[in-house]
Amino acid sequence: MIHQYMNNGFHIIMDVNSGSVHSVDPVMYDAVAIAQDFIPEMDKPEKISEHAKKEILSRLKEAYGEAEVMEALEEIQYLIDAGELFTKDVYHDYVVDFKKRKTVVKALCLHIAHDCNLACQYCFAEEGEYHGRRALMSFEVGKKALDFLIANSGNRRNLEVDFFGGEPLMNWDVVKQLVAYGRSKEKEYNKNFRFTMTTNGVLLNDEIMEFCNKEMSNVVLSLDGRKEVNDKMRPFRNGKGSYDLIVPKFQKFAKLRGTRDYYIRGTFTRGNMDFAKDVLEFADLGFESMSIEPVVAQPEEYYAIKEEDLPQILDEYDKLAVEYIKRRKEGKGFNFFHFNIDLQQGPCVAKRLAGCGSGTEYLAVTPWGDFYPCHQFVGQEKFLLGNVDIGLTNTEVRDEFKLCNVYAKDKCRDCFARFYCSGGCAANSFNFHGSITDAYDIGCEMQKKRIECAIMIKAALAEE
Repeated sequence: MIHQYMNNGFHIIMDVNSGSVHSVDPVMYDAVAIAQDFIPEMDKPEKISEHAKKEILSRLKEAYGEAEVMEALEEIQYLIDAGELFTKDVYHDYVVDFKKRKTVVKALCLHIAHDCNLACQYCFAEEGEYHGRRALMSFEVGKKALDFLIANSGNRRNLEVDFFGGEPLMNWDVVKQLVAYGRSKEKEYNKNFRFTMTTNGVLLNDEIMEFCNKEMSNVVLSLDGRKEVNDKMRPFRNGKGSYDLIVPKFQKFAKLRGTRDYYIRGTFTRGNMDFAKDVLEFADLGFESMSIEPVVAQPEEYYAIKEEDLPQILDEYDKLAVEYIKRRKEGKGFNFFHFNIDLQQGPCVAKRLAGCGSGTEYLAVTPWGDFYPCHQFVGQEKFLLGNVDIGLTNTEVRDEFKLCNVYAKDKCRDCFARFYCSGGCAANSFNFHGSITDAYDIGCEMQKKRIECAIMIKAALAEE
């Protein structure tokens, strides 16, 4: 499968099955476009047929000259022989029967607090309540969750635990206790815990910063960008904005993190589709790592992104990519999550096919110990998988998630982005289409644009 596109003056050809990416000149770009009608995906290198050569030469020689076209044909053949163009989909053979895979749990999202001190307008967790009641996780429940993770992680040594909410800092003592408990078990079971946390920063203080810099592998700091944007969407319950309180704390924390991972994570809505300005606000505030995600909401919400908004949003990603390149070349670069892409190796095969592993390798745990496929399914009883006392009992739903891969999704099979996005978010698919093997169409279009921008950036920076 070949995907071709032009962006910021670059002509880019992707051989989807091999993962090869080529930045080419216009004649090569046009020759490959025509060749697609003649060359199938190949089990082994083959020669371009004489018929195909004549057709390509006939169509392009007037525009480029015969010598240039013949040179492009030689380059196409070279890439075919190298296994970098018109290659076979070898990943499809990997999907024999995902349902027979042994389930190994490698990560937990601990809902340490179903409560929050902000009232974010777009919050899917209903200010931390998740369709239920306000609650804080006890140490005993969290301890059982970590024991479950150790017992069900097989030979996997590195285990991930994310402290999530609501707002985790509202249950800070239990966070510290659970980190200490996890560390106490590492040597005994030959495990290594990688703890992470997501916080709105309201309760962040020096003691918490120091602890996080010692124990947390990554910390996600929630902020939506410009003051007027953030304060509209992320106010306190009394309506007052949160920007002035949390930004100085985040700036201090980011400096103290040193080389440890963190990133500022924002959400853009229909109210700030010029979100590139918010990303640049993050950079101008001194943050080096950042992400801004599109809100996912039903169409009746005033802030929801609609299909007719896509042209403006896709154009905004292009604008951001150009500025991203400019700042990198000026020595003022920053790390934008969606523009990170590994063209040399990338994720393992299983992750390319099945994504985040929700419902199988990754589980969410409520304050009272119930298991759900991920944080976005919490409170939806259909997806209740079990609890920390009795383990995973709803194997039927778990097995549905085992089958959630790019070949189980009609919209993914012929999509060039399938091995980069791994089929997208199962929760978004379910919330919009009632099935975890569908796809959230608006999100797909944005993801494809981000991938195209990320690859174009690689080409632009390679010219330095």
